[in-house]
Amino acid sequence: MSYDKTSSAAGRAGDNARPRWIRDIKRFLNIKSQFVLSGNIRDIYPFYNNDRAVPLQLKQYLRENLAAEGFQYYICYDPIDGFSPLYDAAPEAEKAAYDFFNANFGIDFKNGAYACSTVKAFEIIKKIVDYKDAFAAVFVDFASRLIINPSGLSAGEKDFFSAFLKLSYTAFPHITGSDKTPKYNPIFWICDKENDFPSWFFVNNPKIRPVVISKPDAAGRKPFIALISKAIKGFDECGDVKKKEIITSFVESTEGMHNSDIIAITQLARSEGLGFDSIAEAVRRYKIGVTEDPWARLDKDKIKNAREIIERRIKGQPQAVIKTLDVIKRSVTGLSGAAHSKVSGKPRGVMFFAGPTGTGKTEIAKAVTELIFGDEKAYIRFDMSEFSAEHSDQRLLGAPPGYIGYDAGGELTNAVREKPFSVILFDEIEKAHPKILDKFLQILEDGRLTDGSGNTVYFSESIIVFTSNLGIYRQDETGRKVQNVNHEMDFCKLEVRIRSEIDNYFKLVLGRPEILNRIGENIIVFDFIREDTASQIFNKIMQNIIERLYENNKITLSIPDAICDQIRQICVSDLSNGGRGIGNKIETVFLNPLSRALFDTLIEGRSEDGDIKICSIKAFTEHAGVYSIEI
Repeated sequence: MSYDKTSSAAGRAGDNARPRWIRDIKRFLNIKSQFVLSGNIRDIYPFYNNDRAVPLQLKQYLRENLAAEGFQYYICYDPIDGFSPLYDAAPEAEKAAYDFFNANFGIDFKNGAYACSTVKAFEIIKKIVDYKDAFAAVFVDFASRLIINPSGLSAGEKDFFSAFLKLSYTAFPHITGSDKTPKYNPIFWICDKENDFPSWFFVNNPKIRPVVISKPDAAGRKPFIALISKAIKGFDECGDVKKKEIITSFVESTEGMHNSDIIAITQLARSEGLGFDSIAEAVRRYKIGVTEDPWARLDKDKIKNAREIIERRIKGQPQAVIKTLDVIKRSVTGLSGAAHSKVSGKPRGVMFFAGPTGTGKTEIAKAVTELIFGDEKAYIRFDMSEFSAEHSDQRLLGAPPGYIGYDAGGELTNAVREKPFSVILFDEIEKAHPKILDKFLQILEDGRLTDGSGNTVYFSESIIVFTSNLGIYRQDETGRKVQNVNHEMDFCKLEVRIRSEIDNYFKLVLGRPEILNRIGENIIVFDFIREDTASQIFNKIMQNIIERLYENNKITLSIPDAICDQIRQICVSDLSNGGRGIGNKIETVFLNPLSRALFDTLIEGRSEDGDIKICSIKAFTEHAGVYSIEI
């Protein structure tokens, strides 16, 4: 399939649209006798010729570019099928290739291939390299499979590559026919990774050039997208200005993708009936793999009243709730990242929750999850204290091939692949190994990660939440940890101090100000739990217990005010652990003794209709640290 040039971007494609790596190869054809190609070797590469662009695989793409430099014959070798000729679509090309390699090198292609040992393969390739009457190129494909272990070669493998190492030096460029520019008959090794080969083969070798084939950049994607978009429904109906806008958006949203991905997106658009003006939706579906979009189905009235909904759960944090909802509203309207780019693949929202422990940081993440996705359990949580070791990034992202755990994949990448629409909570981020922070940079900037298996996952439909206790303590001049904030401070002073310590940590301690830069102004500081808030939290927890008691056991419980106040005073006397500390104290002071008191009643005192009516707790006492309730 080919694509006609129809736009100004495509019309200017020409040699400038060819990637740097192919221009690099053409530049060194008269200097280097061998090339080691690695990286993006299994993609599709558009070859521009006059008014057409033909998408080709790597060997065909190399053939077309070499033909423009005067090359005439091409042969492929791989460890599976052996030798096979490569030729263009002209009717006489196949016969010419067969005759050339048979007459000059004795290769008799049966069923299109000639299998042989590696020793015989070297003999044939050497003859082709030394041939002076035509320009010919050899492509050694799946070259990574020629070696079991690059650092421990077998005798046969060592002999094989030693022979080619010597050949790289003994080969000479030559002139053929009217072409007066001397060139080698080059060997192109096509391998997965450069280090699949022994380093002594190409390092410091002036005759072998390693070439890394990168994914197409924006300059390379733009002319190709301009051409391939013609096949999408509704392209012709769009005006020139609209076409330019959509093509630009398409280019930006495919950053980090292969050309084969771009082709697949256009195929997906056609198969799902998406027009050219809906190509952004096709890109989203291709990345995420689902058609349902929870963001599009959000109840806007629910978001409008979200503060009231969240503050039923989160007490005493009005500033944090307002700032959190600002991020959520940007996410819902699709404006996250709009200040930096018109099209963004970044996460829908990023928040950095800081402040004292037990103040609602995790709870607000759950509340946001329930608000957006209808279920607080839809959030994904990672305790970053479990990722403090140097190589723990492999657990998060997946081990590279050959390492233990490779088949299992990464916990983070697996979770996001399974639930792309989610709130992802990274708890106590400062405890993670600095190596992991590099990955967060990529998530925040690019909105994607590649796991150990080479598969890319996208974070463009997720909200990223970091929590941290940074700023509660600081180091004094002697290096001792001292308290940086306390309950006596008002919120404004507390916020300034915590933000200052966070700045110091990322800029001075870690030396990574770019992480802070990606988070931007989304640092949200939580206040201490104050006395009035503590009473609200106490009342909420007690009410939850009473409601749960009735729902699960059909027990109606009332607590006299005097006893409730007595329990309250004990539970809110120490607020150093915030709301979580209040909950823990209620469990010790009230819930445990209540369970003891109710146990016999549940067994012996149940009425015939299944209800037990308890009007009041009669007494609440404490002896030697043990609390008791009489009902």
